[in-house]
Amino acid sequence: MSTILITGASSGLGAEMARQFAALGHDLALCARRTERLDELAAEIAATHPDVTVSVKALDVNDHDAVFRVFEEFREELGGLDRVVVNAGLGKGQPLGTGRFDANRQTAETNFIGALAQTEAAAGIFRAQGRGHLVMVSSFSALRGMPRNITTYAASKAAVAHLAEGFRADVHGTPIKVTVLYPGYIVSEMSGTSARTPLVTSTEKGVRAMVEAIEKEKRSARVPAWPWAPLGLAIKHVPVGVLRRLG
Repeated sequence: MSTILITGASSGLGAEMARQFAALGHDLALCARRTERLDELAAEIAATHPDVTVSVKALDVNDHDAVFRVFEEFREELGGLDRVVVNAGLGKGQPLGTGRFDANRQTAETNFIGALAQTEAAAGIFRAQGRGHLVMVSSFSALRGMPRNITTYAASKAAVAHLAEGFRADVHGTPIKVTVLYPGYIVSEMSGTSARTPLVTSTEKGVRAMVEAIEKEKRSARVPAWPWAPLGLAIKHVPVGVLRRLG
């Protein structure tokens, strides 16, 4: 089994990924800002999967020095990292030009610069090991410029997808693999309104599709496949007037 590091693991998609990877027998390195939730999750996993090793550490991905330090501490403690899931992110944002640059900047810095730090740290470890699997959690919204509150969010998620794809080109032909996930509407703490959104998928079902794609080391995946795979083809051709109503 593998040793998997997951950022943003204290709630939502990250916590559910931890549960499902533990059920498959993988050891876990879990980090997030809220350590009390991580401790509760680790205790839950220990009770249900006593043979799985779970290590937890506090991490704010906007503290870039801490990202490198914590990743290295996990590597030393667990004897290596087989997979790193860049999952931590922020859904905050406001329409452009409405006086909320602060919210959009925070979203961009967390989702892109924070992800860049995580990717740099993981890539350095993988290059030193000569193997590894980088998983970038992007978003279905990254497939097209999106309106209103998710404009900056969608742009940041498009950026991290390109970041991961660029790294894939760098390591092509080596034992280092890269997966980019484009989740559709999956219920999570960050996207609280998604529970009222058409086509929404439960956290458990949505994450199951994510985990299956990760385990298969797919290059990219729109998850869950239905309806997000066909919608991914359609979204690029939707008229702007229709797109405006999707934000």
